[in-house]
Amino acid sequence: MSAWLQSLEGTEAGHALALCLALFAALLHAVFGALQKGRHDPWISRGAIDASYGLMAAPFALFVVPWPEPHMWPILGGAFVIHVVYKLAQAFAYTKGAYTVVYPVVRGTAPFFAVIGAYLLFGEIFTPVQWLGVGVLLSGIFGLAVYNLRTLVTARETLPAALTLAVLTGSTVALYTTYDAYGIRATADPFTFLAWFFFIDGLFMPVVAALRLRTMSEKPAFGPLAVRGITGGLVGFFSFGSVMLATRLDKVGEAAVLRETSTVFAALIGWLVLKEKVGPRRLMLMALIAAGAVIVEMGG
Repeated sequence: MSAWLQSLEGTEAGHALALCLALFAALLHAVFGALQKGRHDPWISRGAIDASYGLMAAPFALFVVPWPEPHMWPILGGAFVIHVVYKLAQAFAYTKGAYTVVYPVVRGTAPFFAVIGAYLLFGEIFTPVQWLGVGVLLSGIFGLAVYNLRTLVTARETLPAALTLAVLTGSTVALYTTYDAYGIRATADPFTFLAWFFFIDGLFMPVVAALRLRTMSEKPAFGPLAVRGITGGLVGFFSFGSVMLATRLDKVGEAAVLRETSTVFAALIGWLVLKEKVGPRRLMLMALIAAGAVIVEMGG
C-alpha cells in the first residue's frame, strides 16, 4: 500500500484522494473533539483516548512497519513535544470554555497560520482566489464563534481565558500540521511515521490523567470511560492518519484548510447529539465555511 500511495504523489489521482482524505479527517476531527469535551473531564477523556491509540499502535510500530531511519528519531521527538503543548492547551481551553465557543476559534486560527507555514516550509503559494476562499472560510468560522458567544449562558466568567487558550491551541494546530507534514515526507514509508507517532504520542496524557484521577473525590466509572477511550482512539487513528496522508499526497495548505470544514460537522454534532439549536444564522455561517473550502479547492 505504501508503494501505491507513493505512486500517486503529485498526480491528479493523488490530488483527488487527498481531497477525500482531508474531508474525511474533518468529519472525524469534529467527532474527536466532541468525545474529548463530552460528559467526562477533558483531561481524563484525553488520557483514555491516548492510552487506547498508543496501545493499538504499539504492535504495528514494533513488528509490522519498517523501523524509523536514524534521521527520523529527532523528528519524532519534535512531533511529541509539539503535540504535548497542543494537548495541554486544548484541555485547558475545554476546561475553561464551552465546546461550541472553543472549537470554532481553534479551527479558525489554525488554517491561516498553516497556510503561512506551508509557504515557509514547502514553498507552497496560494492563488488570490484561494486566499479569497480562506477569507470566506475564516469569516464563517469566526462568525460562528461570535454567534455562540452572544448566545452563551454558562461559563461567561472564564470566557477571556477560554478564548486566549483557544487561539493558542489553534496556533499549535497549525504548527503540528506543517511539522508533521514535514515528518511524514521525510521517511520512505509514510506508515512508519504514523505508527511510531501514535505509539510515542500515547505516552504522555495517560500519565497526566492518572495523576488527576488520584486527586478526584468522585472518579468516573471505568466501563464508559474505556469505551470512550477506545472509540476516540480509533477515530484519532483515521482522523489524523487521513490528513497526514493528504499532506503527503498533495499540498499541505489545501489539506489544512479543507480540514477546517470540521467546524460544520461540529455544529451538526452539537445540533443532532448535544441538542443545541441551529437557527438560520448558524446555517448561513456554516454555508460560508463550506463555500470557502470549495473556493480554495477550485481556486487552485
